[in-house]
Amino acid sequence: MISLGLPRGAALQERARAGRMAAMLSVCASDGYPWLLLGQHRLDQAETLLFRALRGSGEAGLAGMAAARAAPEAMILRPLLGTPPAALEALLAARGILPLRDPSNDDPRFARVRLRRSLADPGGEGQGTAALAEAARAFARRRAAAEEAAAARLAGVARIDPAGWAFLPPGALGADRVAVASLAALVRLLSGDEHAPSTAATRALLARGEGTLHGVHWQGGWLVREPVACAPPVPALDGAAWDGRWRLRGHPPDGFLLGALGAARAGGLDRKRRRGWPARLLAGLPALWHPGDPAAAPSIPALEDGPGTPFRLDFCPAGGAISGYKGLENKNGER
Repeated sequence: MISLGLPRGAALQERARAGRMAAMLSVCASDGYPWLLLGQHRLDQAETLLFRALRGSGEAGLAGMAAARAAPEAMILRPLLGTPPAALEALLAARGILPLRDPSNDDPRFARVRLRRSLADPGGEGQGTAALAEAARAFARRRAAAEEAAAARLAGVARIDPAGWAFLPPGALGADRVAVASLAALVRLLSGDEHAPSTAATRALLARGEGTLHGVHWQGGWLVREPVACAPPVPALDGAAWDGRWRLRGHPPDGFLLGALGAARAGGLDRKRRRGWPARLLAGLPALWHPGDPAAAPSIPALEDGPGTPFRLDFCPAGGAISGYKGLENKNGER
């Protein structure tokens, strides 16, 4: 049994769901499981659509839970989204299996519980639940089409580098709906955020052709992660995740940290080590250094050898992946 250790506070159910997901994905990563199968069903999907509609979600949010979603640790699969819970209950009963029930699912303090009760369809077999689930599938098809259009637009005008930055000339995307969706997807990718920025904020950034959104700065065509928005450093251990974008593979020497290079260290690099990249781009890149020797030039796996043993950094942001990309490596390691 894994204890999530959640503190008291708002949005308890949402934080608990996120904590459970992180715990399960961590087990997948540590034990080498390539898939994580979840049991959300038709009623869960209908409830999700209603909940997001009440919160003002756009079309992408109204697509509900995805049947398949890639995560850095494993592929998340939900094969039962079209199945009513009554059918699952019957299957378990026929096999003498007693399901575990979360008592919070009956607590009316939570909005999701009140929504579920308003549907008055605990078995998930009613017409209303079926219609909501079908609406989610329709929105999912529209979301997939929009994502394909955005990817095609970006492929024609932007350079997305596996080191976690991009180059996009201002005005190259255009100004239509696809352009807004494309920029939102790019910002989401580079920030590592689970969700894309709002349409209004993205449209304003697109019109300016520069600025900062979700910790991503766009200037002179360069889109880079701001170091001040990056997560704090973490111990550089095999499997360590940092900033929602990077995962360390291999075994650097004991005592090293993984974190943002930072503006001061980036500015101190000579031109050869910068590879012609601006210092503000390098400042948000992951670096490895020893806290006992902060003045020493840190190792940047994206640029040079590591501190001695084979390791690599994989760019695997929560907000998406770069198709065909297999990760960064240093000269001591192997892809």
